[in-house]
Amino acid sequence: MTTAVKEIRFATEAQLDIAIKNLTNGIANWAKLDLQERIALLKKTHISIANASEDWAKAAISAKGTPKGSPEGEEWMSGPYATLSGITAVIESLEKLAKGKSPLDGIKASKAPNNRIKFKMLPSNFYEFNLFHGFRADLWLEPNISEAEARANAGLGAKRLGQNGGVGLVLGAGNISAIGPLDMLYELVAHNRATILKLNPTFASLLDVYKQAFSPLIEANLLRIVNGGAETGAYLTDHLDIKHIHITGSALTHDKIVWGSTTTKIGRPILNKPITSELGGVSPIIILPGKWSKADLRYQAENVVTQRTHNGGHNCIAGQAIILSKEWEQKDEFLAIVLEELEKASKRPIWYPGSEAKLAAAQIAYPNAKRRNDTMLIEINEQTSKELFTTEYFAPVLGHIALDGTGISFFRNAVDFANNELDGSLGASIIVSPHDLKSMGSAFENSLADLRYGTIGINVWSAIGFLIPSLSWGAFAGNTLENVGSGIGIVHNSHLVERTERSVIWGPFRPFPRSFINGEIAFSPKPAWFVTARSAKDTAQKLTQFSIKPSVTKMLKIFVDAFRA
Repeated sequence: MTTAVKEIRFATEAQLDIAIKNLTNGIANWAKLDLQERIALLKKTHISIANASEDWAKAAISAKGTPKGSPEGEEWMSGPYATLSGITAVIESLEKLAKGKSPLDGIKASKAPNNRIKFKMLPSNFYEFNLFHGFRADLWLEPNISEAEARANAGLGAKRLGQNGGVGLVLGAGNISAIGPLDMLYELVAHNRATILKLNPTFASLLDVYKQAFSPLIEANLLRIVNGGAETGAYLTDHLDIKHIHITGSALTHDKIVWGSTTTKIGRPILNKPITSELGGVSPIIILPGKWSKADLRYQAENVVTQRTHNGGHNCIAGQAIILSKEWEQKDEFLAIVLEELEKASKRPIWYPGSEAKLAAAQIAYPNAKRRNDTMLIEINEQTSKELFTTEYFAPVLGHIALDGTGISFFRNAVDFANNELDGSLGASIIVSPHDLKSMGSAFENSLADLRYGTIGINVWSAIGFLIPSLSWGAFAGNTLENVGSGIGIVHNSHLVERTERSVIWGPFRPFPRSFINGEIAFSPKPAWFVTARSAKDTAQKLTQFSIKPSVTKMLKIFVDAFRA
């Protein structure tokens, strides 16, 4: 890391007390605002974020030491772009409510397995149809909820004008710069809570740019942003005037806050207030066997490697366990290409604190791992350690295991394995060709319904759900304080829908063929989040400008860059 965290000044206890007092007054005023006044404040904030977007991206790039060029696009997309999109989507829902409509007005519903309904969240307009051509995304609700009930109840805190949710603490993530701001936004709109956002020390240097971006909410006493270490976090979690906590981080940190211990979880928690969380886990990449072309093998290998090495591998939603069929004739060929792509990606720095130690631990557990600089490819079988299935490495460590079966029988085996053998339930990805998908018919979606993950990507990395504000983001429901897994509760959910269960994103198995490179077909456009997308920075910058003020002209410029990928 390039940031000297020790030079960052932390807030004192007296300053924290004043901040919480101001927020208490601010949320009381928020409770008095009507929807139009709330919309006006959020629009003002949108403009402020837009004005700070370049400084924001540059600050995140500096904090991580991101290499110059295409990798810089990751910081644009996972910072200002994601936040601008989130605020725009929330404003649209509030505007519907202000007109007496449901936030789900105009959103199509259809049936999902086992008496569920799902709402088609992507594409929802002309721009999304073109920018996300070939992609679609659905928000699934819990079983036994009718469409009429879902539409009538959508709105959450935005329907409860006058409600004062008090002051909440958001313990921000240290890897993706939009996480804390989007968590804060959901606290405000969905729960009518003001937020004191404590930055992770890795993002301590972003304090000033965050203050610039969110100045309207700070001036309205709805947000305070502070730096601090473990002592600051402990003071805030114990503060009598903090009514709720939301954390993005590790289960160990969660348990320390809730139980005062990372091992003993019996009796009553020491925490005396509600807590929600997003805690990561071991994300599977299920690959259904099929007959793929050389170009398909290469493209999907890039897809898999992106899921592991994006952001240097420091993502809670990073793919870590590839699940393959023993009977797939192309398995070895595919893994060889994955190794080639890992070698290309190995030039990225390992920047997140503690990741080098985790790499070393993985090397000890798997001495036969294939290592390319700071990336590792590990075969898991009956003779090896199973540590990879229960340890979130948060580093570029990628494992693979082979199970019995083909077609739907393999998929069912893979679903059972992912549910029962892997730690966590935040996100899962599936790769399947159109031919094989068609051959499974309705059995595929029926088995998909059994896959207990909060976000599922089919031919697309599940992390893309983070960039689609209308989807829910969080672990699959059912975790407890004693067994927290990937966390409790959701965020984002810009249509403010009650009783969401999961988000499902579909992408194209292959994009358009463009040209031949070294005797192989090259596909274009590669998604801007691919680590192999050469124009990722330019595309992400233009996407950010588009999210500030959409236009056909801006959209066409995005296409020009994307087709250079």
